[in-house]
Amino acid sequence: MKAIYVRFAKDTSGATAIEYGLIAALVSVLIIGALTLLGPQLADVFEGITTALTPAAG
Repeated sequence: MKAIYVRFAKDTSGATAIEYGLIAALVSVLIIGALTLLGPQLADVFEGITTALTPAAG
């Protein structure tokens, strides 16, 4: 029975998966924050591009 506990204590594959999950969560939070802050400015840039590419009426 002790061997099972020793093997379980030495197994780090679950910890690695959790670490990758935490890193992915942090990256996604940073991306969402950046898009929230830069969203209006990006919309203005794309609107300017659309205006420049649209032929003038008349």
